[in-house]
Amino acid sequence: MESSDRRRKRKRFIKPSHLLSVRFLIVLLGFFSFLSLLSYTSHSTSSAFRPVLVVPSLSLLSSSTSRTVKSVREFGGFFSPLRIESRVLFPDHVLLMVAGGGGDGSVKRSGLDKLECVYYGKTDGFVKKKKKKKVLSVDEFDGFRSIVRCPIGPRDCSEVVHLKRVGKNGILRERDRVLVRNQTVKSWDNVAYAALKDGETAVVFVKGLNLRRDRESNPSQFSCHFGLGKLDGQSGRFSLVERAITAAQEVVRCPLPERVIAGLDKGLGVRVTVGLRPPRPRGGGRERMPMPSVAKIFDNGSGRRMRKEGKFELCVCTMVWNQASAIREWIKYHSWLGVERWFIYDNNSDDGIDKVVQELDLENYNVTRLVWPWIKTQEAGFSHCALKARDECSWVSFMDVDEYYYFPYSNSGQDRFRALGFAPQGSLRALVANLSSSSSSIGEIRTSCHSFGPSGLKSPPSQGVTIGYTCRVQSPERHKSIIRPDALDATLLNVVHHFHLKEGFTYLNLPQSSAVINHYKYQVWEVFRAKFYRRVATYVADWWQNQNEGSRDRAPGLGTEAIEPPDWPQRFCEVWDTGLSDFVLANLADVSSGLLPWQMNSASTV
Repeated sequence: MESSDRRRKRKRFIKPSHLLSVRFLIVLLGFFSFLSLLSYTSHSTSSAFRPVLVVPSLSLLSSSTSRTVKSVREFGGFFSPLRIESRVLFPDHVLLMVAGGGGDGSVKRSGLDKLECVYYGKTDGFVKKKKKKKVLSVDEFDGFRSIVRCPIGPRDCSEVVHLKRVGKNGILRERDRVLVRNQTVKSWDNVAYAALKDGETAVVFVKGLNLRRDRESNPSQFSCHFGLGKLDGQSGRFSLVERAITAAQEVVRCPLPERVIAGLDKGLGVRVTVGLRPPRPRGGGRERMPMPSVAKIFDNGSGRRMRKEGKFELCVCTMVWNQASAIREWIKYHSWLGVERWFIYDNNSDDGIDKVVQELDLENYNVTRLVWPWIKTQEAGFSHCALKARDECSWVSFMDVDEYYYFPYSNSGQDRFRALGFAPQGSLRALVANLSSSSSSIGEIRTSCHSFGPSGLKSPPSQGVTIGYTCRVQSPERHKSIIRPDALDATLLNVVHHFHLKEGFTYLNLPQSSAVINHYKYQVWEVFRAKFYRRVATYVADWWQNQNEGSRDRAPGLGTEAIEPPDWPQRFCEVWDTGLSDFVLANLADVSSGLLPWQMNSASTV
């Protein structure tokens, strides 16, 4: 037992230390409060800095628990202010890439849903004229960055768009130390916009190379430039250079530098761009200036956990713009045929398709929406998806949401199925599974497409396209493919309809008697007009351009203006074909209600 003298000595020893820690905490809080007030007021005197959303420390250190929680939820955390990393000027909007916000990928928690676009015009003395516009949209992007779309600024304002909190003053401030990251890419036609890590190589997606369609290019004229740290010590230059291995269309592949591979992040998050090497070295063989870039290297995985039993047998990849009204029918129908996994590349939709995808995923349709804001890049997007899906999928089908597989089973070799009158559930998955087990050399399956017309309708069919459109053009147009990702050429070269394969692999043309694709290409005018307005393929002429008017990618006789022909409902009707309509009504309609899966309330199907 301790003596009373020892206990008194211990109390005398503890008390001063305790008081010191309390005083130190008070001083520390006061110091942080001072820094917060200083940073809050300094923004108004700075004119050469870049915008960063500032989180006042006092609100986060408040003694009120509820207020602290609210602040954290709004702004994403203590040490992750939002910052505009780069801007890209598109023809019809400005895309802002915003970093920070807590890193949880939540737009609302980052506070991005409470921002507005700010444009600065000519100065009036020492005061900048400021104009504000509503944000067009916000979206999660790659887990580390979000995107904000702003309208094109007024003519009397600078091209540089800023952001501020709605109804607040003094929230944005500028900082010299991040000014160099605040780049504005003035031309969408000349920029490196995405990159994926593939083994020990980087696959970079680039606008402005102007390479030939469906042709591999000489890679020796290109190089990849890698940046480490914060733009290489604020210099704004890329510090490491590697020569390209392959180059085709908008895709350049380069080896990763050893310093990048050896890094803790294995190259992930590293900035990269592409440079054009001179044909013959001049002036000491210096390389030309690398292209502007907003690209950072990310893993080619989709982020989903692999199934315990291995890869999915059949997946689908598509690129969409404003297809919220069509995607439920398309996914539910092909899921019945055996599709197990979906990659939806969303190309700037504004019709609520993200909510539809969330509902489908909650209904266990295994759908992932990937934000793909890059316009006129369908071929590059498909190359991107082929890499993303490779580790998860044995086969991947690339098709549009107005294209539907159909198995007529009309030839004599299919008597067993003809007797049933329909293809069994899971037929499409069974088809690719049989090829996986029977042939190691087939890397692609090509299926012919039949183009359907409005079929006499003037408004969208209430039961869906598979029921409503039953008249088509007689001869097939084009084909679409299901590919084996491991069989693709290193260039990832494709023309939407098919890919280039590695040496030793070949493709299989499915006979029309076994399978076809119903392509509901020419729907009622209000639907087709939207397609006229917006096309996503890079190498397909837009409707209003006077190019390739005889191409099968165009509507024959339509011309270049979005004016409805008086006979549109009767056009493209050469053969009445109710095969798929009859199949869907016989096999997918609910017995009691007669409703089809895509007509049912999503809440009742969860």
